[in-house]
Amino acid sequence: MSEDIVLFDYWRSSASYRVRIALESLGLAYRRVSVDLVAGAQRSPEHRARNPQGLVPALVIDGQTLTQSLAIIEYLSETRPEARFLPADPLGRQRVRTISCAIAMEIHAVCNSGVVGHVMEITGGGEEVRVGWMKKFIGEGLAAVEALLDNPATGAFCHGDTPTMADFCLAPQVYNAERWGVDITHLERVCRIAETCQSLPAFQAAHPKAVKPA
Repeated sequence: MSEDIVLFDYWRSSASYRVRIALESLGLAYRRVSVDLVAGAQRSPEHRARNPQGLVPALVIDGQTLTQSLAIIEYLSETRPEARFLPADPLGRQRVRTISCAIAMEIHAVCNSGVVGHVMEITGGGEEVRVGWMKKFIGEGLAAVEALLDNPATGAFCHGDTPTMADFCLAPQVYNAERWGVDITHLERVCRIAETCQSLPAFQAAHPKAVKPA
């Protein structure tokens, strides 16, 4: 496997999952280096030198270290001609970015482990607080995404019949919903698209169960 591309990630991180899908979709060989979020490795000086925010993922590619999953995916789309992660037309790109941001910036941002850990700390709550928080914001957020998908531009995937950055965001968030026991069975478009995504080899190879440490 090539040593030129290195992904610093965590197997259960949804932001990392998005980037793995993009890399796998392009067929790029890359090496994974685990940053153990549970152990707090993301806050180490070594990792903060890669990403001052102390977050994952960080991708070393083309002689640069890139952070922020959506920015990484857009970079890959712009630098790899074979990538079709964003539509060719401005309106289509706006729609894909809207769905992506609705997940990555609205749902994921408040369900980040650091945020939820702080909520538990200031409330003195236990695991029931964590689960309740996750269920509320993942459930409400994906319900909003379902409404965004009620659009003629939705096809087999979030936008048309080819996976885009929006699908790279949706599949990991549906995984999180399943993980936290969020009932999304009534979100027909979300569930259908997520199922279609998981039938593709790139999504399967990027799935947490495929990269989980032994």
